[in-house]
Amino acid sequence: MARNKHPEETRNLIIDTAARLFIEQGYEHTSIQDIINHLGGLSKGAIYHHFKSKEEIMTAVADKLYSNTEAEMYRICSRKDLNGREKLSQLFSASLSNPAQAEIFKTSIDMLDNPQLLIIYLRDTVQKDSTQMVHKVIEEGLVDGSICTDYPKQLAEVLMLLGDIWLNPMVYNCEPEEILEKIKFYQHLLRLLNLDIITDEMIRSIEEYANIYKDNR
Repeated sequence: MARNKHPEETRNLIIDTAARLFIEQGYEHTSIQDIINHLGGLSKGAIYHHFKSKEEIMTAVADKLYSNTEAEMYRICSRKDLNGREKLSQLFSASLSNPAQAEIFKTSIDMLDNPQLLIIYLRDTVQKDSTQMVHKVIEEGLVDGSICTDYPKQLAEVLMLLGDIWLNPMVYNCEPEEILEKIKFYQHLLRLLNLDIITDEMIRSIEEYANIYKDNR
């Protein structure tokens, strides 16, 4: 039984089960009891031993889904054959090409209806490792001449806030057509900063994710 497993195995079982249910039923339509019912006898107390809330479970699900992306981002940052601007473009591409993005949008979370989850997401957008990676890459670009800015830290934070918040339909719930216009504006804005790092392929990916989210709402 799940209750007899090693604690880390139990935690992973909860995360994997919740991920499947969130994707199949949607985040709002999946309760803690639904998760318990699919854990083969694991008690509610055992779940709360590992997670304080459904929001914490969702955060753990996202962390696990995105773990491969983080590894790829570290690999990009360590490359010696790319300048800072090229690394920045590849970081954005790696984030968008991860299959986990589609899985997350299938959960059809409305962040505005889940304020606790929104708070966690907003905090992590600025504080998570990927923002630090972007900052480091911008600093590299300043040294090699491929990026020009007097505000590298602030630029890194704004890039992440616009990319992860303003362009995210789970936060700004709008039609795919509007998302498309926003990403084109984002591309235009970055070009004004001499950062031509958003490709047409990236735009198509974001549009696809917006459609996935709309279809699962």
